[in-house]
Amino acid sequence: MPIDINCDMGESVDAFTLGKDEEILDYVTSINIACGYHAGNHTMMHKTVRNAIRKNVLIGAHPGYPDLQGFGRRNMDFSADEIYNMIVYQVGALQAFVSVEKGTLHHVKPHGALYNQSANNIEKATAIVNAVYDLNPTYVLYCLAGSEMVKIAKKKGLPVYEEVFSDRNYNEDGTLVSREEANALIQTEEEMFVHVKSILTSNEVMSVQQKKIKISAQTLCIHGDGPHALAYAKKIYELRKQFG
Repeated sequence: MPIDINCDMGESVDAFTLGKDEEILDYVTSINIACGYHAGNHTMMHKTVRNAIRKNVLIGAHPGYPDLQGFGRRNMDFSADEIYNMIVYQVGALQAFVSVEKGTLHHVKPHGALYNQSANNIEKATAIVNAVYDLNPTYVLYCLAGSEMVKIAKKKGLPVYEEVFSDRNYNEDGTLVSREEANALIQTEEEMFVHVKSILTSNEVMSVQQKKIKISAQTLCIHGDGPHALAYAKKIYELRKQFG
């Protein structure tokens, strides 16, 4: 199957609008909806669910740390029980909106610092895997390609999409360059084109240490809050048709 293209959405709050969600929906195959902890709210969740169903796009929950001020990108220290409960709480809220619109929840993708901290932390990863499995063992877990979370989820019997990022740089160990670093993001469309084409044609990314990394992924992420998100989405959509 062609690689799935996912995008984070529903991250606006009240008068603060973030991203071009409705336009991007035409160029992705799945979305991850913020569940109110790091961004979004009840109204935005419901609106985004409706739009996704109208556009026939797969719906996923995007739970994060309770960190509106830091957009969920600040590292936090929570126990495994707390992480389990925050996943159940947030995904359960989105489940409800999907249910009233007679839709289907397809996947769960942790957000931001929660995603990064849990990728290779066995205790945190296990808490997330168990929460998703207990909610519904058919939900797909989106997680960092090659991470410990992938292994834990597969051992549990939870479906997994290993994820690669269209607009993020990688370290040579396969982790994402921290957003605290100046070179965390791919800055130009030309760089993004080379990066994504390499993923689609060779299953490789070039690390910031100039080392090629083999990467096997079933889903490719576009960050909906990025300044070039819509332009990148259109270009990646065409690359997927050509090479995916």
